[in-house]
Amino acid sequence: MRVLLLGSGGREHALAWTIAKSPLVEELICAPGSDGIASEARVLPVDPCSPAQVLELVKREGVSFVVVGPEDPLAAGVSDRLAEAGVPVFGPSAAAAQLESSKRFAKEFMARHGIPSAAHESFDSADDAEAYVRALGRGCVVKADGLSAGKGVTVCDSPEDALAAVQELMRERRFGKSGDTIVIEERLRGPEASFYALCDGERFLVLGHAQDYKRALDGDRGENTGGVGAISPAAALDESLEREVVERIVRPTFDGMRAEGRPFRGVLFVGLMIQDGRPYVIEYNVRFGDPETEVLLMRLESDLVPLLIGAAEGRLPESGAAPRFAGSAVTVVMTSAGYPREFAKGRAIHGLESLEGEPDLKVFHAGTRRGPAGWETAGGRVVAVTARGASLTAARARAYEGVRAIRFDGACFRSDIAQPRRA
Repeated sequence: MRVLLLGSGGREHALAWTIAKSPLVEELICAPGSDGIASEARVLPVDPCSPAQVLELVKREGVSFVVVGPEDPLAAGVSDRLAEAGVPVFGPSAAAAQLESSKRFAKEFMARHGIPSAAHESFDSADDAEAYVRALGRGCVVKADGLSAGKGVTVCDSPEDALAAVQELMRERRFGKSGDTIVIEERLRGPEASFYALCDGERFLVLGHAQDYKRALDGDRGENTGGVGAISPAAALDESLEREVVERIVRPTFDGMRAEGRPFRGVLFVGLMIQDGRPYVIEYNVRFGDPETEVLLMRLESDLVPLLIGAAEGRLPESGAAPRFAGSAVTVVMTSAGYPREFAKGRAIHGLESLEGEPDLKVFHAGTRRGPAGWETAGGRVVAVTARGASLTAARARAYEGVRAIRFDGACFRSDIAQPRRA
């Protein structure tokens, strides 16, 4: 079969690398793709957020299955348009994608269905939001309602920090219309985890879990980012907590979406915080995470493609046919200096070739391009150096070996990914 993958980042590189290995796939096309993804797929310069362009590409290239990588095409209704045209597509409808595309919708949905989450208030007015922060008088979390590439969340230690976040989102318009509405919620404390379930509208299948590192600097300091590292499996989840997450969060979410006429097909990503031994939802995503996908797929030993098709076509296997994973995996994201704000592009990257073909190690390209003299930086998150090992310690050591082999001016990375946390 001929498969089309939409997207261009590190997540899509990991998906392309995994999908291309399936014996079911005759050819993989990626749009718009990247120079890094071109090593796994044929890339074509098509706007993934344009339903018309995507459908035209599907017809022209004889594509029989589409996988949507990032969130923006889902919110734009690409899955809906493909489904209307009879094209099997992995990714939820725009209505179901509101779990991610609107923080307000997600919080109100959780309240309707008794799903544990932080207490919250939503605001359309900066004046009202600022008055609420002053009355609250303590730290909180401020979130842009709309999509903002994973960077629209500010964890605030004080009312002053929260007022600055409101100013940036609603008055300075850092994320444009995404900040028209904001959500201010109680600050939960504890370890985080990212929990994945594949859904076909009628049933779901637990896929696995990971933990990402959002803060830019060691020790969980600095600004929130789109993610600068990840481990899998998540250290915070044991078998008992996994069962609780399924029964108290995943199942009610899945059932609630179906009951509200928004049956969910695709991958449901639940961002969790474990506070006082209990799981709470801090966010939903309706696509694979980044960089969690890199570590999750590095451990996967099953063929992913039949599972994606099963979710898209309403025929997931029973729970006994759960995918197989092995070992542990760690990814360290190397970023451009200045990320997640302003950063330079076009810096020469050295050392990538030395890592090609290395066992249990893969460099996924997130923000690179081929220039006249070779590889160069083209984004804030540049590469996700990912390794697998028999243990988390072994995977960590292998990943940092890869990081040390790569050089570019302004290269930044956290040195504490997968490091045991102090009590």
